[in-house]
Amino acid sequence: MIAKEEARRWLAAEGVTQAGDGAWLAEGERLSANDVAHQWASVALGDPDLDESGRVRLGFGLLDLLGEYWVTCEIRFLMADTDDPRVHEVLWREYRSRLEAPEGAEAITYSLWVDWFEDHATVETAFAQVLGKNAGRLRSGDEALLRRARRVLEISGPVPWMMKEPVYQAVVEVPELRGAVFQGLLTSYHDVYGDIEPESALRLLARLPNDVEHFDKLCAVLQAGHRNHYQSPEAWDDRK
Repeated sequence: MIAKEEARRWLAAEGVTQAGDGAWLAEGERLSANDVAHQWASVALGDPDLDESGRVRLGFGLLDLLGEYWVTCEIRFLMADTDDPRVHEVLWREYRSRLEAPEGAEAITYSLWVDWFEDHATVETAFAQVLGKNAGRLRSGDEALLRRARRVLEISGPVPWMMKEPVYQAVVEVPELRGAVFQGLLTSYHDVYGDIEPESALRLLARLPNDVEHFDKLCAVLQAGHRNHYQSPEAWDDRK
């Protein structure tokens, strides 16, 4: 909430003010939240009065305020230009806190999925930072941590199997996460860049409830040795 209000003040200092839900004004021009994100996020993340960590925090404040995926793109552009581990720690702390929040996290999860998890250069660090390092704590019952884990597991399709399978194994018996593990397996098969190993995935499925939609179809295509929907789409379509 503090970051959100700081972002609001930063925009106001630039002459951009909120005029209602999803509506903004700048020099008399009416803008959408998406307009503001595209016109002002890069300016905020280049603010010369802030250090890099401060710019990242301001970026996340804008994300909280606007709810627009484009803000995460500008944050990623900034991160590509810094090797400072302190700035990267700020980045992942901000991701984790929003993944744990009760509020919706659509822009955050979409950003992780299409930008960080689909990129071979960033997926290992990203997955470790938002979930992998905490796999051993997921039986603790911490609601915020479970919320974060659920959101990450559901979009983990593009994460290489060797990275995510140990996490799946660690949480497959956690009642609050079993649905998310199945969703992770399902997207591992269906995502364009999804990664799944049929034999070990079938062993995981054997430990999950089988009364969910697509359970039998997923088992069938994996038993037939298929690894990705897009490599043989007819395999899924043929399963009734």
